[in-house]
Amino acid sequence: MTNSHKVIDSHQHFWKLDRGDYNWLDKSFGILYQDYNPADLKPYLGAANVEQTILVQAAQTIEETEFMLSLADRNEFIGGVVGWVDLEAESVITDIARLARHSKLKGVRPMIQDIEGHQWIANTKLSPAIDALVHHNLRFDALVTTQHIDSLIVMMNRHPSLPVVIDHGAKPPIKSGNLNLWRQKIREISSHQNVYCKLSGLLTECGENPSVQEITPVFEHLMTCFGPDRLIWGSDWPVVRLRAEYGDWLSMTNDLISELPAMSQRKIMSSNAKHFYGLN
Repeated sequence: MTNSHKVIDSHQHFWKLDRGDYNWLDKSFGILYQDYNPADLKPYLGAANVEQTILVQAAQTIEETEFMLSLADRNEFIGGVVGWVDLEAESVITDIARLARHSKLKGVRPMIQDIEGHQWIANTKLSPAIDALVHHNLRFDALVTTQHIDSLIVMMNRHPSLPVVIDHGAKPPIKSGNLNLWRQKIREISSHQNVYCKLSGLLTECGENPSVQEITPVFEHLMTCFGPDRLIWGSDWPVVRLRAEYGDWLSMTNDLISELPAMSQRKIMSSNAKHFYGLN
């Protein structure tokens, strides 16, 4: 499909299997178990009128962060990179300082959903690393589910100047239909005005054939809580391919936002991402 909006895709991935550090990715993921490179994404970007993307980590290694920054050097459409550092490492302060010298490093993302224990992000031993992120003007992508939000709020209260974005709407349990706790926690965290939320990754929380109708209640709650000024669209490509193609999710999004004022649509589809990630 050809899209009329100018778009910034705030959440996409690349990986090269023989790099060997994608510990979560195996043959059980089917269509995802192959290399995904910039050349594979470019046709979708043209059809979708995407100006820039944010390339997000998919492995818990600094080597993958360096790999992504090298891709950003060679591909102008990659406007920013959200990498990974070990927030508990003795070298974390120097690691962050070194990586932050690259102008396209915009933030970091610990894979909180995969870390044992729901309270990890609230541990005070992470405070020096979080302070270093703030010092270097980096953002924090929060890969969380509902059960992590209380601890995330503790960390945010300790570091109120850290810009935070919730990835994938905190993965609402759309398939089960039991959204009550998710609604409550989203309402609580959205009261913090420096927190944004990505309108991404929702299709993979649905059943086999996701529909706009299935996602609408989630979208409406995110709109109620974050409003058009703090919602950011992302494709979550290629993970989205578990349920649909790039253009399918974009079409669904256009349906979801179709009754909003044009300015609100532009904010969700591009300008909020520009502002949050400090894109040129």
